[in-house]
Amino acid sequence: MSEVILKDIKKVYENGYVGTHDVNISIKDKEFIVLVGPSGCGKSTTLRMVAGLEEITDGELYIDGKLMNDVAPKDRDIAMVFQSYALYPQMTVYQNMAFSLELRKLPKSEIDAKVREAAEILDITQYLDRKPAALSGGQRQRVAIGRAMVRDPKVFLMDEPLSNLDAKLRNQMRAEIIKLRQRINTTFMYVTHDQTEAMTLGDRILIMKDGYVNQIGTPQDVFNKPVNLFVAGFIGMPVMNFFDDCHLLLENGVYFAEIRGVRYKLSDFQQKALAQNGQAACDIVAGIRPQHITVGEGELKAKIEVSEMMGSEYNIHARSNADEVVMVIPTVDIATDVSMGSTVNFTTRPNLIQLFDKTTGNNLIWYDAESVARHEPVCKEYDF
Repeated sequence: MSEVILKDIKKVYENGYVGTHDVNISIKDKEFIVLVGPSGCGKSTTLRMVAGLEEITDGELYIDGKLMNDVAPKDRDIAMVFQSYALYPQMTVYQNMAFSLELRKLPKSEIDAKVREAAEILDITQYLDRKPAALSGGQRQRVAIGRAMVRDPKVFLMDEPLSNLDAKLRNQMRAEIIKLRQRINTTFMYVTHDQTEAMTLGDRILIMKDGYVNQIGTPQDVFNKPVNLFVAGFIGMPVMNFFDDCHLLLENGVYFAEIRGVRYKLSDFQQKALAQNGQAACDIVAGIRPQHITVGEGELKAKIEVSEMMGSEYNIHARSNADEVVMVIPTVDIATDVSMGSTVNFTTRPNLIQLFDKTTGNNLIWYDAESVARHEPVCKEYDF
């Protein structure tokens, strides 16, 4: 079992700066979890504490059931892949991959078998006699991953391994990492600032901001059930549309969302959730994803400022009063003029509207105060 447990993990630097605040998460054996967030949010600091490269100020770290706070990095049975590859330039690919096994004084035959097996999995067998300078960025990253693989670690740590690659190589390497995960069956912790990587790679995603964990959940949960405005705006591409100065209305026990004077009767699920939470009428920020907007119908209006033809869809940037509105419309659904300067009606389905408290920024349906108090923020579950 390669379970990783972080209990109230906190990092405070000598100058008093707090890198992370009470990070709690239990990572299951063979689970792939992605830590994502903007620069400086604490994701790499968290990973480095798991690796033993940063001292834990407070809290407890367990790997495979053993307390690791004071265990040296070399004794934690983890392998780490860095953003910078960190290959030895004077060594060949084979020597780079074999180096850690040689330090452990394994038999040469076993070292050779492990190196060649990893090279075959990563499709770098033909480069074993080359030095890193003769390789492309994607090939170097494969070597760095292979060097980690040969150790058969309990936990694989990856710190933004694809950020130095161009867009095409990033897409290719994402696919390679998915294939790799299926073949080696170990526990992965992966750090990135790219939410596309997070959504495509992770079994679960941990979203951080300013050292705090804002939400932990599956890609579907963080996309469909964001617990606050930050998560809603960070996850999803293009980003979610936010409409200020909206209202949650309660009339005769029925909830409505009012957006720019247009009232939407909320779905049965939303009605039950809001009622169970005892939600009163209030000012809200309404969130609608660009993919959930329909043009050519509805009472809301917007003037198109930019219309981008992307082949299978249009990316439309429009202005509705003071709000900028982004719409993603499949070309097969276009039945109205979406050229620059035209005015369109648009709408959405009520069940797709996210409702955020105007003051706190918390989602009125999915924010769970109890899980946040435990520093384990997940979307709220309901008993109906």
